[in-house]
Amino acid sequence: MFILSAPSGAGKTTLGRALRKTFPHIRYSVSHTTRPPRLGETDGVDYFFISRDQFEDGIRLNRWAEWARVHGYYYGTSATYLDQTLADGHDVLLDIDVQGTRQLLERYPDSIPIFIMPPDLEVLRKRLETRGTDSPEVIAKRLAAAEEEINQKHIYRHIVINDRLPEAAAALCDVIRRYTSSPRR
Repeated sequence: MFILSAPSGAGKTTLGRALRKTFPHIRYSVSHTTRPPRLGETDGVDYFFISRDQFEDGIRLNRWAEWARVHGYYYGTSATYLDQTLADGHDVLLDIDVQGTRQLLERYPDSIPIFIMPPDLEVLRKRLETRGTDSPEVIAKRLAAAEEEINQKHIYRHIVINDRLPEAAAALCDVIRRYTSSPRR
C-alpha cells in the first residue's frame, strides 16, 4: 500500500494521477468526503461525495480504515475496499492527509508512506491563490495546517519535493519502482 500525503496545494493529486498513468496496475482508493464537489470533480472518481449522516454512520459501524475531519468536512477510506484489494494481491494507492496516514500505519504497518513537499510556504500560498477555489481566510487556514503537516514529515518513509512537476513525478515514480517489480503488470 502506497500512501501519498501533502499539504493542500502541494500537488499531491496531480502527482498521483501521473503515478497512476505510469503504474496502471496500482489500484486507487477513492476516498469518501462530506465536502461539496469542486468544479470538474466527479463522484466515484475524485471522491465519493456523501452526506454527513452517512459518514457518521460509517464511523459508528467502523467502516473506515482511517478518517478525519479537515477544514470542517469528513474524509475517510473504506476499510472493506482496502482489505479486499490487498487480499486479492493488488497494490493500492491512497491520497490522504497526515492524520489518516498515522491511522493507516497503525493498521497496515507495511505501507509505504510518501510525503509531497512544496518548495516553500510562499510557493504554496501562490498555488492556493491561483487555484481560485478558496477565500483568503480558508487559504490562511490551509497554510497554517500545511506548517503542522510539514512538521510531521518524519513519519514518512520518502519525501518528494514538488518544485517542478516533471522532476517531482519522476522522483515519485522512482520511489514506486523500488517496491514494484514492473511499472505495468
